[in-house]
Amino acid sequence: MDVTDQLEDHQACCLPHLLTLRMLARATSEPPLPWLAVADVTQATKAILAEVEAAVWAVTGGGPGGRDDSGSPGAGIFLSVRLSRLAAAADDAIAAAGAGDFTQLRCHLRRFDTLTSAIWAVQGASH
Repeated sequence: MDVTDQLEDHQACCLPHLLTLRMLARATSEPPLPWLAVADVTQATKAILAEVEAAVWAVTGGGPGGRDDSGSPGAGIFLSVRLSRLAAAADDAIAAAGAGDFTQLRCHLRRFDTLTSAIWAVQGASH
């Protein structure tokens, strides 16, 4: 399986989780069971982070700090920084859900979604 196929597989695994987060981000009212939102956000963000990290490994050949196909560490460093931002956005979303602050939750989920899309775009363009 080549890197492009691996990226597509990782993206496909993320889709159901991204859809869950997008539904929560677009909700017009607070969920009837706030603890369920915390569980959903935690599970979805952790699953997406795992898939994105695995995709970074596939692209860099050695993890977030690894080198790209040209031997340059640039792509690995760039993706490592993006992955750190994504993890921070996930933590912010989980904290907002835990605090019951659904206005902030929606904001953090939109940011998480944007960062995830950006990482997939960068990884796709690098191969």
